[in-house]
Amino acid sequence: MSEEKKEETETEKEKVAEEEEKKVEVEEEKKEETVKTEKGQIYVLKTTAGQELNVANLIYSRAVSANLPIYSILVTGNLKGYVFVEAAGPHFVDEAAAGIKHAKQRLPGLVKISELEKFIVTKPVIEELDVGDTVEIVGGPFKGMKAKITRVDKPKNEVTLELLEATITLPITIHADYVRVLSKGKGV
Repeated sequence: MSEEKKEETETEKEKVAEEEEKKVEVEEEKKEETVKTEKGQIYVLKTTAGQELNVANLIYSRAVSANLPIYSILVTGNLKGYVFVEAAGPHFVDEAAAGIKHAKQRLPGLVKISELEKFIVTKPVIEELDVGDTVEIVGGPFKGMKAKITRVDKPKNEVTLELLEATITLPITIHADYVRVLSKGKGV
C-alpha cells in the first residue's frame, strides 16, 4: 500500500507540475499578445508655434504616400509648438518630417500616454470660471464685449455677467460656453 500511495503522490505532483507549466505558457502568450498590440512609441516633434496643424497634415500625407509606419498624429490646442507622432521608430518620424518648413526637430526620448491624457481630456469651461474673472463674450448678441463674472451657476452651466463696456451695469445671464477668460480675478 505504501508503494501505491507513493505512486499516487508522484502522479499528483506530475499533474501539478504540468498545470504550472501550462499557466506559465499562457502567461507568456499573453505577454506576447500585449507586445503585439502596442504599435509604436510616441515621439515629440517641435514645430513653429501656430503651424502645428499644417505640419501634422504634411506628415500624414507623407506617411500615406511613402507607406511609413506612422500610426497616429496628435495636435493639442493647449500646447503650442509641438506635434505628437506615434510611429514604429524615431527614424520614421524623422523621414516624414524631413524638409517640412515649420517642422524644427524631433525631441529626444519618448512620451507616455499617461502624460498626454491631460492634453486630451478637456475640462468643461464652467470649471475654469470664477467670480471676479474678466471674460470676453464669444457668442450671442453681446459677442465681442468684455464683462466681469458676478455669479457662476455650475449645475445649469450658466454665468451671470456685468458688461464692462455698457453705460448701464445690467446683469445678464448666458451659457458658460459663450465666454472666454481674459484674466483671472481675485474673487469677490
